Amino acid sequence: MLRNQIKESDWKIFKELRPLALDRYCKRVMEDVEKTIHQSNKDSHTRYIEMYKTVKEGDKKLAQMFDGYSRSKAVEQLLLYYSNDLLTDEEFARLSDETREQILSILEIMRG
Repeated sequence: MLRNQIKESDWKIFKELRPLALDRYCKRVMEDVEKTIHQSNKDSHTRYIEMYKTVKEGDKKLAQMFDGYSRSKAVEQLLLYYSNDLLTDEEFARLSDETREQILSILEIMRG
């Protein structure tokens, strides 16, 4: 279970990490779109449909990870950033032991 409130020190770090994670995520989706657009072995209509699906799915995940900028959602969002490789190990290490352990234990449960 996620704690509803994040420590003040982790909240300050979260506010720095959030725009980095958002930029990385958007870049990743745009790179996926670019790969789709340049698939020369597929016709334009097929590439368009694949591009649309990539953007639609990317937008859905973007909302899941970044909507609701609040202290009560910060740990959940950090968990999503970390599990989607949007934070470096060094950035993740900046968080308190308590927050890192909470995220890692949830990930362990999720991975079964």
